[in-house]
Order: sequence, then structure tokens, then C-alpha cells
Amino acid sequence: MLMEQPNWLKQRAQLTPNRLAVIQGNKRLTFLKLFTEAEKMAAQLKRLAIEKGDTIAILMTNRLEMVICIHACFFLGARVVLLNTRLSESERLYQIEHSEAKLMITEEPFDEQYKNAMTVEDLQKISPEPFFQTVDIHLDDTATIMYTSGTTGRPKGVMQTFSNHYFSAVSSALNLGLMEDDRWLVTLPLFHISGLSALFKSVIYGMTIVLHKRFEVKDVLRSIQADQVTIISVVQTTLTRLSAELSNCPEPLRCLLLGGGPAPSALLEECRKKQLPIVQTYGMTETCSQIATLAPQYSMTKLGSAGKPLFASNIRIERNGVPCTSGEHGEIIVKGPTVMKGYLKNETATRESLKGGWFKTGDLGYLDNDGFLYVLDRRSDLIISGGENIYPAEVEAVLQTYPFVIEAGVKGVDDNIWGKVPHAFLVISKAVDREELIQFCKDRLAAYKVPKAFHIVEKLPRNAANKLMRHKL
Repeated sequence: MLMEQPNWLKQRAQLTPNRLAVIQGNKRLTFLKLFTEAEKMAAQLKRLAIEKGDTIAILMTNRLEMVICIHACFFLGARVVLLNTRLSESERLYQIEHSEAKLMITEEPFDEQYKNAMTVEDLQKISPEPFFQTVDIHLDDTATIMYTSGTTGRPKGVMQTFSNHYFSAVSSALNLGLMEDDRWLVTLPLFHISGLSALFKSVIYGMTIVLHKRFEVKDVLRSIQADQVTIISVVQTTLTRLSAELSNCPEPLRCLLLGGGPAPSALLEECRKKQLPIVQTYGMTETCSQIATLAPQYSMTKLGSAGKPLFASNIRIERNGVPCTSGEHGEIIVKGPTVMKGYLKNETATRESLKGGWFKTGDLGYLDNDGFLYVLDRRSDLIISGGENIYPAEVEAVLQTYPFVIEAGVKGVDDNIWGKVPHAFLVISKAVDREELIQFCKDRLAAYKVPKAFHIVEKLPRNAANKLMRHKL
């Protein structure tokens, strides 16, 4: 059992009250101001009978109120389910019901779609509970729950503890270094672990985060100078757009932390020529962001590598349960204090993925002679499109409910903008209307999961066990 300790934001507000915590446009919050706003919102939530151990769903875009709201939930000891704004209504509804969320805090236009939903603006109008006391935290308590796309059609709720978030932040600092003037620019959604992890780094380091609603190249370039940004989290899509506008590294930028799947070597070479400080990383929701990252001093000599395991973590490569030698391809297996507690209400999936503390990622890669990790593919069937995960099985399950579709297979196809996009291969009994099929998918899936092309085929490639071989589509 890990020890109880003070709420991190409360302690940070005591240590560095006047230091800037968050910048968004012309708005600025010091750590003390962020603390008082979060404490007030927690007291307002208390009026709604939210107690320690309850679950609260948050469906919001990147904005200061979302930062305040997340911290307010922690003040109460409530678990936070972070909902993807890009999912369909039915996809989100499953996550709300599965997590047994007592309340959903949201913003327009989402508030009209769900019962027990309240806009953050309405929440802020509630009279706070008097004499409210912030609860301490236990490191092994679940802090956040994020749903990953399901390999069998249903997403799984990843339970991330305070300990996971703490060790993720500390391990990152030990690798990238921590400068007194560091400012981390966040354009990735806070409902993704790559965006959310910056919030924890902020209170643990005492570091300013610069929050953007979305990624816009001109806004990012302006913000680097105006807000003195030193680190930016990027995925292939955003890096491609940023690199196209830069001829060299702008000051004071010292790191472009690249995640979201392997990047094309041509893009990395282009960035090298422009001396852009690309630092590749490997991680996932189940490892609370990074678990391996290329140290800055190797960014040129080991271009294309995701680096070595972060401090206190370990990585090995296995094939059929047998450890691989250097250079041999196999499944990436990881272990360390950032690995999730397990999947919410899914002991079977937890047991299959976690064995003896080792997490089976399902991803393919190898270690070179120097112990540097190279990721070959993110879960061989997984499609990573603009940093978003798409599981073919989830899309196939929807397509197979459409009239006249007998079988469906989905695979990722290379795309210059998004990295990969989904294409569907259909066996049909009768001609289908393409536009009608697209709308059918849009009603049930996030837009980025909707196939960009439909191919009609006589049969799908299957092995002797009748398993679909998507790589042969």
C-alpha cells in the first residue's frame, strides 16, 4: 500500500504560488489562482453530492476550465473519465455507462446529448459548499480512466493511478532534463494521455504549460516566440505541417517530443537537415504516456529509434514467449511504475495483458546492439491516423451491421497527410450506396474512423483457422 500524500496542486500552490501554471491566449493562471479556482469548483461539485470514490466524466475541448475541472475532481477524491470529443454519441454513451459516471461535466453543444450532463458554466453558478476540505491522495488510487479502441469491437477503460502519473513525469524529466524556464506547449487534446500528462508535469515540476485549443501552425509558431515555449508534444501529422513552415529551429525551442507511432524516415531526415530537435518516444495509454524515449544526445546518431526505457522501466522483445536477440523482431513487452493498474471491470483482458508485472503491448519492434528500441508497427493491425488509434475490428463490427454487407475487412493505407487512413474491403449480397454507407458509419463512429474508400471484393483472405488476414487485403 503506497503512502497518503498532499494534493499535488495544493502543495505546488504553497511552494511557488506566483509562478505561472497555465497560459491560454491572453489568459494566465498562477499556481495559486489555479488552486483557488479548482478548490471553488470542488466545493461546487460537493453541492451535487459528489463524494470520494465517485466517477466524473469530462467531455470538453482544450480550455482553462477543463484544467480547473480535472484538478477539482482530484480535490474530491473522484476518478476522472476523459471522453474524446471526436467520438460519436453512442461511443461516448458506452463509456459513460461502463464507467458508471455519476455526473458528466461538459460544454455546448454536447450538453444536450446526455442525461446527468452539466455545462461547466452552469456548474460555476452553483453556490460552493462551505467549509470544504481538500482530500489527500493515495498514490495507488485510480486518478484517471481513458478508453482505448477495442480489438474486439468494445473499448477498454485503462485505469491510471496517481503513482503512474507521478513516475511518468519524473522519468520524463530524468531523460529530457528540466530547465527552470521550461514551458510545454500542448496542442494535443487533454483527453489523450500525451496531452493530459503535461498537466501532471506542470504541478510536479512547477512548470508552465501553454494550452492551445487545437493545432494551427501559425498559432504555434507565434506562441513559440510570444510565450517562450521550450518543448512541444507532436505527432507525425502536426510535425509534418510544422516542418513545412520552418527552415531552422526557432529559439527558445529545445525539444519536439514525437509520439503517436513510427515516423517516416524521410520526415526525420528532413527535420535533421533543418536541425529541428526531434526526440522520438514510445508509449501508450496503458503506460501513462512515454515508457521509452530517445535521449537528446542521441537524436541524430540514433535517428528513427524510440530510445531506451525511461528510468525505473524495462523493455524486452519476445517471440512466442521466448526473449529475442539483438536485431530480432518480436513483440514489445514492458514493465515499470507507469504501467496501468488494469482495465476497468475487465479482469480477463487485464490477466491476458499483464503477466508478472510485464505488459504485452502487441506492438512489433526490436532492440539494436546498443539496447535502443525501434518500433516497427503499433499493434500490427492498428491504424494510427493523425495520432488517433483506429482498431479495424471496431470499424468492421459497424460495417457488418449494414444491410447487404456479408463480410468486412479494414486496413490502413498510407496517406501523406494523416500517416494512415482506413480502407474497407466488403463482400456484399447486393449493391450498396456509397454515400448512404458513409453516413451510416458517421452515425456510429468518430469521423476519423470512417473508411476513406470502399472496395468490393468476392472474398476476404483468411487463414486455416478462418481468421481474417488483414495484411493481405
